[in-house]
Amino acid sequence: MAVNYKIYQSKANNASKGLYYARAAYRESVGLKKLAEIMQANCTVKYSDILAVLTELAEVMKTELLNSNSVKIEGLGTFRVTLKSKGCANLKEFKPQNHIIGARVRFAPEVYKDIVSGKRVKPMLAGMKVAELDDYKSVKRADVTKE
Repeated sequence: MAVNYKIYQSKANNASKGLYYARAAYRESVGLKKLAEIMQANCTVKYSDILAVLTELAEVMKTELLNSNSVKIEGLGTFRVTLKSKGCANLKEFKPQNHIIGARVRFAPEVYKDIVSGKRVKPMLAGMKVAELDDYKSVKRADVTKE
């Protein structure tokens, strides 16, 4: 298994313009039903029970996030809401409906500190390998070689 990537050329109007970068490439999106199928094959719990629990998890997570709580799932990470807002010169003039312009759900994977190396480790990415996606339209030029 490997995380696939595509190579692209930056078109940004800054120092990165023209440079080549790797971007993660996704083959498909795996939904709750597929996750439940995979999980059923790996354990003794029935598909319908797994699907019910995952569906309820999504609903409860939404409720907790909307109640201004972060949601930590041990072994996975933490979900939290972040806001994007416009600046306001005067605190008395700040109106949420005018100045808060967006919201996102942020995910931070679980991290622990390795006692031997002292480095922060993300267990979900431990042992990750990368490979270029075999079939895609790239912006590669003749001088870029595939390793």
